[in-house]
Amino acid sequence: MSTPTIKNRKARHEYHVEETYEAGIVLRGTEVKSLRQGKASLSEAFAYMQDGEVWLRDMYIKPYEHASYSNHDDRRERKLLLTKREIREIDKAITQKGYTLIPLKLYFKNGYAKILIGIAKGKKKYDKREDIKERDTRRELERKYKGSYKVNM
Repeated sequence: MSTPTIKNRKARHEYHVEETYEAGIVLRGTEVKSLRQGKASLSEAFAYMQDGEVWLRDMYIKPYEHASYSNHDDRRERKLLLTKREIREIDKAITQKGYTLIPLKLYFKNGYAKILIGIAKGKKKYDKREDIKERDTRRELERKYKGSYKVNM
């Protein structure tokens, strides 16, 4: 059974991601079981710094069905585990105007839950339109060459 990867699909559409960091995440047992089933969402989540630590807020992890009274709160704050050097770099970057810390992807690596967070700057409306136009042209070219390739065979 492969472990699922939970992605924040809107993140790269809404932000210019400039740098990424892989962080560990402090979880409870029932949260890990729910994550292994793929029952989570990063779409509303964001990360922030507080007292020299990085925290993740509003990440939804569905309560585990087979848990008893010890089930977790589905949107609790979760601590991210980074090195001191990485925390200093992140702190320096997000104190600049317009930069924020967003979760991009949650996955398992060597049995541990990891989250990929990015230092990002919000896109303007015209940037989003430009990205959509670029993606459409790339798709058109792929279709065009894919079709001509089959004819030449």
